[in-house]
Amino acid sequence: MQATLMTSEDSAPTESSSSAVNWGPIIAGAFAASSLTFILMLLGSGLGLSMVSPWSGAGASVTTFAVSTAAWLVVVQWLSSGVGGYLTGRLRTKWVGVHTDETYFRDTAHGFLAWALATLLVVGVLGSALSAALGSGVQAASTVAAGTAIGASAGAATKGAAFDTISYYVDTLFRPADPAKLAAVDPQNDAAATAQASRILLASAANGGEVAADDSTYLTQLVAARTGLSQADAKARLDTLIAKLKDAKVKAQQAADTARKASATFALLGALSLVVGAFIASVAAALGGRQRDEEEAIFLANR
Repeated sequence: MQATLMTSEDSAPTESSSSAVNWGPIIAGAFAASSLTFILMLLGSGLGLSMVSPWSGAGASVTTFAVSTAAWLVVVQWLSSGVGGYLTGRLRTKWVGVHTDETYFRDTAHGFLAWALATLLVVGVLGSALSAALGSGVQAASTVAAGTAIGASAGAATKGAAFDTISYYVDTLFRPADPAKLAAVDPQNDAAATAQASRILLASAANGGEVAADDSTYLTQLVAARTGLSQADAKARLDTLIAKLKDAKVKAQQAADTARKASATFALLGALSLVVGAFIASVAAALGGRQRDEEEAIFLANR
């Protein structure tokens, strides 16, 4: 009875004390994938800058640029993850006494881990640029939601640019009908009138771009007094200015909405590229591991 128990205990399979994860090949594959990603990203940046032009209508649109960038990210993930996963599978040591299905699972897991480590490395290097790209989309969405006339943002520089734009429009209100009257304008009164008109237009912009009836009447009288125009001509000039402000508001909202859609497309396709990269890395590692075992079996058979 005792001999039977000892034989049964001796024949029981023992669990290996070593881990099934080989970090050496994983780290090597991750560094290879991240390095290739960096190179391809630089190449993509060069190609992307060639698509952008400061001249209106000369370059690609924001949507086209975002879609092209996201498509390039898919290509980058495809190539870099494939190389990194394949190297991970080829560089790992052979598992002895392991079933074929288990070997396939381990190779797949090693490829996935190599991709995950490479992704963390790339995010650590390019994370600030990615955050800036996504942040611009969030800011554009908030601009559309706010509905301000000049597309005002939280930045001080943008606020200054909006004020300069309104100041320019205000200057057009106080251009005298007779240029000779320009010298007769009191600088102090002219500055006060300009400041009042600016505050009225800024308040109207914050309230949706509509100028209140009493403000419109006051501005008409102010323009007529400072420029020498008749009440009807002053009212026509004011209406033209308000129409320009509304047009600027619509254009700012359209640009912000285009940027929001482009950022959303970029984010969705970027996430898709990461999923593609994880799948490619896992498959490539399984392929590399299988070829590694097959090459070793052929070598041992020919010895």
